[in-house]
Amino acid sequence: MTAFEFLKSNWREILSLSWDHLLLVIGATAIAIAIGIPVGILLSRRKSLRAPVLAVANVMQTVPSLALFGLLIPLPFIGGIGARTAIIALVLYALLPIIRNTVTGILGVDRNVREAALAMGMTDGQVLWQVELPLAASVILTGVRVAVVISVGVATIAAAVGAGGLGMFIFRGLRQNNDINLILAGAVPAALMAIAADFALGLLEKRFDANSSRLSQPKRRLLIGLAAASLLLLLAFGGYKALHARRAADVVVGSKDFTESVILSEILSQMLEAKGLRVERRFELGGTLSHQALVAGEIDCYPEYTGTAYTAILRHQAITDPAVVYEQVKREYAEKFGVEVGPPLGYSNDFAILVRGEVARRLKLKTISDAAPYTREWRAGFGQDFMSRADGYAGFASAYGLAFNERPREMDLSLTYRALASEQVDLIAGNSTDGLIAALDLFQLEDDRHFFPPYQAVILARTVAVTRWPALADTIARLNNALTTEEMRRLNYEVDGRKRDIKQVAREWIEKIVTSSK
Repeated sequence: MTAFEFLKSNWREILSLSWDHLLLVIGATAIAIAIGIPVGILLSRRKSLRAPVLAVANVMQTVPSLALFGLLIPLPFIGGIGARTAIIALVLYALLPIIRNTVTGILGVDRNVREAALAMGMTDGQVLWQVELPLAASVILTGVRVAVVISVGVATIAAAVGAGGLGMFIFRGLRQNNDINLILAGAVPAALMAIAADFALGLLEKRFDANSSRLSQPKRRLLIGLAAASLLLLLAFGGYKALHARRAADVVVGSKDFTESVILSEILSQMLEAKGLRVERRFELGGTLSHQALVAGEIDCYPEYTGTAYTAILRHQAITDPAVVYEQVKREYAEKFGVEVGPPLGYSNDFAILVRGEVARRLKLKTISDAAPYTREWRAGFGQDFMSRADGYAGFASAYGLAFNERPREMDLSLTYRALASEQVDLIAGNSTDGLIAALDLFQLEDDRHFFPPYQAVILARTVAVTRWPALADTIARLNNALTTEEMRRLNYEVDGRKRDIKQVAREWIEKIVTSSK
């Protein structure tokens, strides 16, 4: 698909996500201004507070954005998934330049001017509002300008916590075999937004420059009022939009941040909509966010895998009996989380230990044990999830006696496929149903020592949601054994390999099963 065809097909979603991105930036910047400028004024008056407060703000700037999101999510009232967490993180990043420039601007006002104002009988408050802030406005706006540009960039990471925005295109493009159209659809509007904001605020900054006489004091105040009113209107509209979306939904469907999970969630969403339910999609949640969101009631259902639930969530040692794993997960999820585990969808998405096809053919590799002697000369690359799980790298390497010539490289799971195909690494842990396995001529080694637990695909749903909406229970039941491994791999390939729209791929599959059931 050419860039023009992609734009023609997806311009509505690009505009929608750009608007969501803009609201995140505006909301965070407005809050940061409301906090940062008063704090900056206070610090200009209290020298003893200046160093510790600026030190804390500096620390916030050094925390990586994903780590900050991870720290905020578990916190009560202010955490969770979605725009709230993203805005709080963006505010923390935006505070430093605003506070620092407010202090710098006020302290930079000529002392003689301040003393002259006091000599004329002005109070300290009058000096602040009529002398210091107008003269410091240009410097303060420079801090706001920096904060906005930072926020535009960091907001792209917010997609990982379900906050939407243009980062969704970037993450989706990385997953789908580095789809350049998707990556550019997220990166270019974000870059243009940053450039436009920087240019507009730069012009405004010049208008407030103390050395410029182009703007009178009344006009300057009018401009400040109009800017504040515009921010309030945008924030009010954004809040109304978010509240309206939440109230309008009967069922909130979530997904994890990889193609297969999004496909399954889209299938579930469309089937629920066909039954007359209003569905809100909260897709592409990174790590264990989907589980946290389900337990917190922020989503009502999402696709999961029994092996992941058994080891990563319930913290049990891996076992290989699919029936035992399923029954224990079903029982414990009901007892601990108030969550129902639907029937198996018909396939397992097991960890796939992959090598290049030509390497497997040349060395006649069939199993992981066959490959083990060669690993001393190989480089491995694994996703962060695989490196940290109990059923991941440490146990896997021990079970097979693997000894790579250097520590495995940790990277986003979607990038491991490309790294393997381009010979940057020699072995990865992918997903057995991934369409890229065939597309990139990769070979899956057999887990001959049965280290990995079974990963049967299921739908998890909150008991209260299933009770409230019988159509949800009916739909989950209808997906019982509805998919084979080959069929799921084909659906993944349609999206990742052929770059087709997930909604269309899901719609075609639903039509197929509806036709076959008649």
